Amino acid sequence: MSLAGLDPSGGAGLLADIKTFEAQRTYGLGVCTALTVQTDQQFLSVDWLPAARIIAQAEPLLKKFMPAYCKIGIVADVPTLLEVLEALHTLRPGIRIVLDPVLKASAGFSFHEDGQAIAWKAVLPYLYLLTPNYNEVLALNKLPPDADGQAAARALSRHCAVLLKGGHRPDRKGWDTLYWTDGESDLLPGDQFVSAKHGSGCVLSAAITAQLALGYSLPDACVNGKAYTENFLGSHSSLLGYHLL
Repeated sequence: MSLAGLDPSGGAGLLADIKTFEAQRTYGLGVCTALTVQTDQQFLSVDWLPAARIIAQAEPLLKKFMPAYCKIGIVADVPTLLEVLEALHTLRPGIRIVLDPVLKASAGFSFHEDGQAIAWKAVLPYLYLLTPNYNEVLALNKLPPDADGQAAARALSRHCAVLLKGGHRPDRKGWDTLYWTDGESDLLPGDQFVSAKHGSGCVLSAAITAQLALGYSLPDACVNGKAYTENFLGSHSSLLGYHLL
């Protein structure tokens, strides 16, 4: 299941998640958290859905289909996210949550103030996997831009597994690192010659969620999800891509 914003361009958010799930040969259930006005290049505005409306959408799906994994994208604020997470765990005990902590859209729109970003730490105990990039992992630890992102990820991994994405990594660009209870492992570097894509972070976290639902271990799901995302990035020269096996 995906809880995410509705991007009319289909490049990010709920539509991208569902397309990713289907391409991974899993069936995607979708819950809308926000209505956005955007294209692949511009983010113009957002109307947030309150926790009650998000939970109302999710409840019948959780009761009928009992999904084991759920990916979450943008939400209005930390109180909304916490209320939704508590409801998910109550309605579907044992559900594993993959959270893509989207603090800023690829088009530059900031979803949360710095204080909100820091407060996201409160949600970590509810998560199975967090997938921040370097900028996000530093913000979540209230650290300056030149701080050590790997140390910041290790600090967060005391609460849940953390996949630190390497797109903004200063030393080894493109290398992702998974921090989890069994240690840490570097994943394959990204292809530096593929086109940038709107919504690539959404696609990666959704692909990992689908791989977990298919029964792969967390490290293998991350490797497979990254490989799928690389194919997506190389599928077209524009900011939008195709979801193909």
